[in-house]
Amino acid sequence: MLIEASDIKGFTIAATDGGIGTVTDFLFDDESWTLRWIVVETGTWLSGRKVLLPVSVLGHPDADARSFPVRLTMAKVKDSPAFEAHEPVSRQHEERMYGYYSMSPYWGNGFYMGGYGGWSAGMSETHYADARRRQDESYEAQHRDDDLHLRSTDAVTGYNLQATDGAIGHIEGFLIDDTDWTIHFLTVDTKNWWPGKHVLISPRSAKSILWSENLVNLDVDRQTVMDSPAYDPSVAVNAEFEARMARHYIPADTKASV
Repeated sequence: MLIEASDIKGFTIAATDGGIGTVTDFLFDDESWTLRWIVVETGTWLSGRKVLLPVSVLGHPDADARSFPVRLTMAKVKDSPAFEAHEPVSRQHEERMYGYYSMSPYWGNGFYMGGYGGWSAGMSETHYADARRRQDESYEAQHRDDDLHLRSTDAVTGYNLQATDGAIGHIEGFLIDDTDWTIHFLTVDTKNWWPGKHVLISPRSAKSILWSENLVNLDVDRQTVMDSPAYDPSVAVNAEFEARMARHYIPADTKASV
């Protein structure tokens, strides 16, 4: 089922033994356009601290109760690595988070599960802390120039969209699949170009993203967007509509063979 990411904000996160807080944001991987983490505001429970939870621990959302069950205890969440909401999340911090939750990272298997910063039998706390510090410093040196690929849906909402022949509007929201947490469509506000029209754009049409300019460049022209199937935000997007969208955005040089 496709759901609007903003509709999930405010949902309660329910651990196996009590409430944790509420959903305030999502972090997605801009290479695969998949949600990786949810940002949870813990309120008075942890004195306003925000925590990151991997989407893999989420159960199915209960729309009526506006809640998400998670397969974690409150204590497990409480002791998770600190997260600074105003700073970008580095790959190093993701490594630490996956290690803490005993999960393999989405970009590959084994790096953390085999023991990046792992605890060995008989290791003292001082020895462990020193080993982690050396590993952190080594990792930072090796990956200092890496591009960051985690983006906040809150931050990207409002980014301008540029077709091959001009601006078409800005990102209004994200339609996500609540089974695999992929972003299927960007919802687009075209009121400054085409009043009254709502359109959807597949992230696969995003050619490049200029974060410093708050801009997403597309590989389609404005007419292609204008001729796309009409989108009514009040009507759920079903498989038939997705198929129509896919056919519409097939590159012109391949349509004849489809």
